Amino acid sequence: MDNIITVSNLTKQFGSFTAVDHITFAVSRGEIFGFLGANGAGKTTAMRMLCGLSKPTSGSGSVAGYDLRTQGEQIKRHIGYMSQRFSLYEDLTVAENMELYGGIYGLSRREVSDRVDQLLTALQFADHRDDLVGSLPLGWKQKLAFMVATVHRPELVFLDEPTGGVDPITRRQFWDLIRAAAAQGTTIFVTTHYMDEAEYCHRISIMVDGQIRALDTPAVLRARYGADTMEQVFYRLAREAKRGD
Repeated sequence: MDNIITVSNLTKQFGSFTAVDHITFAVSRGEIFGFLGANGAGKTTAMRMLCGLSKPTSGSGSVAGYDLRTQGEQIKRHIGYMSQRFSLYEDLTVAENMELYGGIYGLSRREVSDRVDQLLTALQFADHRDDLVGSLPLGWKQKLAFMVATVHRPELVFLDEPTGGVDPITRRQFWDLIRAAAAQGTTIFVTTHYMDEAEYCHRISIMVDGQIRALDTPAVLRARYGADTMEQVFYRLAREAKRGD
């Protein structure tokens, strides 16, 4: 399979502090790739570089065919992104938020209208298109944020702890959306603190002190570390960390 993300020795320094330390990995198209690490491990800094929001200090890489060092603006236009903090406009309606972001991503009015109708119907939101986002339960808001991140049909979507704070049932429903998107060819790059969610990923990387210490399928990692769950694998590696948050 061809790769939609490829990085080699990617490094980010802030003065004398190395936040991301020569990481090398690739993500295949259509893959659900879990990017794990405790607070302070460097995963947020790494994700910012991959999204074109921060330039690496050294190393090289490409995302969706665009160079990390020189084509950050093109990367931002060709990916979807959902932050861990809800970032939609609560004083706008469901449809208005989707229309706004569709326009930002460069869709025509007709494309935006068709895409909004399609997504609202597919996710059974049609009856709520005129509801103010601020009035929605948290789980609904998270689903809406995912819809907005995919309104322009990006090849690659970054999800930064997308299910934080929602109940277990909503988390399962959200992962149904993720798997459906991946089945249609969208690559999902996801961070999570829920180790049961890590089991849903095709492959997982685990960062410790700015470095990738493990990268493979959940089954291989469990076998390698003699663990029954990914939670056991994660905590075994996280205990090796030398730096704090």
